[in-house]
Amino acid sequence: MPYGEVDFIAKKIPVTIGMTISSALEVNKELKDLYDSDTKVKKLIDLALKVEGLPRHSSTHAAGVLISREEVTKYVPLSRNKDIITTQFNMIELEELGLLKMDFLGLRTLTVIRDAIELIEQNHHVKIDFSNCNYDDKEVYKLFANADTLGIFQFESSGMRAFLSELKPSEFENLSAANALYRPGPMGQIPVYIKNKLNPYKVTYLHPKLEPILNVTYGCMVYQEQVMQIVRDIGGFTMGRSDLLRRAMGKKKMDVMLKERQNFIYGKKAENGEPEITGAVKNGVDEKAANEIYDLMVEFAKYAFPKAHSVAYAALAYETAWLKTYYPVEFMAALITSIMGSAGTVSLYIRECKRLGIEILPPDINESMGKFTVENGKIRFGLAAVKNVGTNVIQDIVNTREKKGKYISFADFCTKVDPVVLNKRQIESLIKCGAFDFLNVRRSQLMAIYERTIDSVVAQKKRNIEGQFSIFDSLKTEVDIVDELPDLPEYNEKALLSMEKEIVGVYLSGHPLSEYENIMEKYATTNTNEISEIKDANEETVLYDGSRVVIGGIIIKKQNKITKNNNMMAFITLEDLYGTVEGIIFPKIYNNCKDFLYEDNIVLVEGTIDASEEESPKLIINRVTELKKEDEKQTKQNKLYIKVKDTEDYKNIKKELFYCICKHKGVDCVIIYNEKDKANMVLPNKYRVNIEDEKLITYLKKLLGEKNIAII
Repeated sequence: MPYGEVDFIAKKIPVTIGMTISSALEVNKELKDLYDSDTKVKKLIDLALKVEGLPRHSSTHAAGVLISREEVTKYVPLSRNKDIITTQFNMIELEELGLLKMDFLGLRTLTVIRDAIELIEQNHHVKIDFSNCNYDDKEVYKLFANADTLGIFQFESSGMRAFLSELKPSEFENLSAANALYRPGPMGQIPVYIKNKLNPYKVTYLHPKLEPILNVTYGCMVYQEQVMQIVRDIGGFTMGRSDLLRRAMGKKKMDVMLKERQNFIYGKKAENGEPEITGAVKNGVDEKAANEIYDLMVEFAKYAFPKAHSVAYAALAYETAWLKTYYPVEFMAALITSIMGSAGTVSLYIRECKRLGIEILPPDINESMGKFTVENGKIRFGLAAVKNVGTNVIQDIVNTREKKGKYISFADFCTKVDPVVLNKRQIESLIKCGAFDFLNVRRSQLMAIYERTIDSVVAQKKRNIEGQFSIFDSLKTEVDIVDELPDLPEYNEKALLSMEKEIVGVYLSGHPLSEYENIMEKYATTNTNEISEIKDANEETVLYDGSRVVIGGIIIKKQNKITKNNNMMAFITLEDLYGTVEGIIFPKIYNNCKDFLYEDNIVLVEGTIDASEEESPKLIINRVTELKKEDEKQTKQNKLYIKVKDTEDYKNIKKELFYCICKHKGVDCVIIYNEKDKANMVLPNKYRVNIEDEKLITYLKKLLGEKNIAII
């Protein structure tokens, strides 16, 4: 159904959120009247009813493997989801058929920990053994409390870092609970958990019998094991029956839950008359409290996380945090090695290294290994991250220099490395990324002679094999070849940076946006890495489909398109310090900013995130501002003052206020004025708003009163 027609229905017909069209047709009188009277509405709804309930797409479990005695096709039909062969039945149907489904999860983090430990042993002669770890190091918990967790397993997303900065974890149990809570279902418990952790003396329980079970999570029901323990200790269930109830709750099997409610509260007798289940009432819990406890379990069992899983993940998170705390150089080298194939993530971690004061050394044929390594407290770029340079040539480069000594010239390198594994394309990539810069020759010079040099070396080796040469052959030495370097000027900075980005996926010797970093940090509310998290994360993120954001970057690609109404629109690719994002500019906005839309221009854009399930998130751009070097006046900035009576008044409206602010992102500063204390509180940059947005101002005036909102 075309989007415009769907929009027509949505505007014309108020349908209850979450209700299917068929259900709405039954209960919504206005909808029913429109259906009977309007031919267009009737046709559209009939079309919608035909597709309602059909699968939107087929999802594939990231680690699920089906195991059968014979060929799988003898048991279930298969289908193809892109490059993956998958079953047409879901996991519940497969279980009901009696087939075995196993989840085989491979964690990159285990490799990171292993590689970091090996680097530590090589460089510091210290052997790390986490099997004897107590998981109680205060310095490590400081790292979590400061939300300095980029690169830390399960704790590096922007949303999780925001959670940690409020939670201030101080013990291992906090990490385990945070891991379980930061997921789409139980996230509603996060404010309660934080509040109770900071004020443990205020924690209350529906019944005293719950305290020994829930005190470890400050009164919040977090783990599946807690649900099972409650039905055992209070309801008198067996271990096996408690697990069956936990599964029924998780899968919303209402008939089972209704039956077990009776058993939980009143108990159950066996056929011989003996009590099979004691029941909460006989265990000293009154009927009302027992019903409330059961309701609480039903609510949270749908989302509860296995504690065994959460603790294992928290252990890995602690270990990576310990390595980052005490051996950051080795840890970051191992971390970057693990994601060499993802240029955006490499760029993110390289920036983290710079923040930590760790220098990144460029690729070097005399110093680099295949992986990222540690060299005098610095990280040396690995050759395996260089495009077109394969494993065989890397191995030969390393083995040759170990046997025959370091390479003293370009010709020496071409002569020593086996021509069978080395080709011109690989040489070109090594030149472009700066792997020969130690020779103090220009990349432009090497690019001019590398093909001739390789041809000469190959021809010479061929003659040596044949045992023949002519007195007219050139007898030039390797030094002669180097001496013939043409006197060419070096490429300009832009060309050099472009080469580096092409070959290794990141800028090594600089960045086109370096001079604009301060102004972008001041006005931007997010970056491309945080936007990409919406697609990649399995949990909720700070940003979501529909979030309003401000982001700065350089336009690296632009494509114009004419609409069916003969209007001009544009698609741009915007690159910041972390990666890229595609932006869509519709005709109305295009006409206002077309003068700024050209490749290599550096801009600040405001827009809304469009995060569909099948594609990477995009930006629907509604404003573009051109940036000039350190000229902050180029970006218009107003200040929004919000007056509150006192601290208590601010606390009462804080949740609604920040919800509104996050929906109307922009470049304008927000200041909270406390009338009682006569004090201003300037909100961080990530809470800047678009003052020109009328919906924002209208909502704030309604929330706080017109006299309490001012724009200066």
